[in-house]
Amino acid sequence: MVMKKIELIIKPYKLGAIQETLEELGIFGMTVTEVKGFGQQKGRTELYRGAEYQIGFVPKLKIEIIVAKSQLNQTTDALIKAARTGKIGDGKIFISSIENAIRIRTGESGELAL
Repeated sequence: MVMKKIELIIKPYKLGAIQETLEELGIFGMTVTEVKGFGQQKGRTELYRGAEYQIGFVPKLKIEIIVAKSQLNQTTDALIKAARTGKIGDGKIFISSIENAIRIRTGESGELAL
């Protein structure tokens, strides 16, 4: 019983669109973590009291979702559509396999625990 873990790194203001997309797909569980990093955009330039300075790490959100293998393609396609702006810094999606999940409260395991 293999499930898939989807990790998204996105712009913070896209969280609402991602949440709505997941709800439309019937996925109601996710973990959100505030992170900082940089990719091709290599940070950003800010202006403070007339002086320009470089910020090396850009604030992003990391979202973790576990889905049944059968939901993977539909979910990732919808997430890409919700997160995409077409500009540099839109983020990344990482997918990995999860062997098992256990709901602590009930002891349910596998996809039932999702």
